[in-house]
Amino acid sequence: MSARPVPVPDATSAPYWEAAARHVLALARCCRCGAFAVPPDQTCPHCHTTDPDFTYQPVSGRGTVRSWTVVRQSPLPGLSQAVPFVLVDVELDEQAGLRMIGRLLDGPDAAWRAGDRVRVAFEDVGAGVCVPAFVLGDVS
Repeated sequence: MSARPVPVPDATSAPYWEAAARHVLALARCCRCGAFAVPPDQTCPHCHTTDPDFTYQPVSGRGTVRSWTVVRQSPLPGLSQAVPFVLVDVELDEQAGLRMIGRLLDGPDAAWRAGDRVRVAFEDVGAGVCVPAFVLGDVS
């Protein structure tokens, strides 16, 4: 059985993964226009500055399911024991159009639909490594 793949942070994503290890969802925010970007890039997707000087700020992790897919075959060997699982496309409350995709930890047998409220949760996938995911409901 293969080990589950884990993120390999780079200079840009390290603050995101460090926060996730503490079970905090912190997103990149452009220092020029104040908009969040998931994931951050070389330019801000909102104001288009080429010098966004992103900082990471904690967010609520609450949002609304826009769509989903049930993964029945894993393209990654380390996730084959986890199938089937649900990936949800969530619009986060902090900003219109701020979307994030994550695993729905409630599983494929849970009753969910577009428009359902979710909140961030974290999967511990290795020593000091946590991956943001979602659970149904709007309160912790």
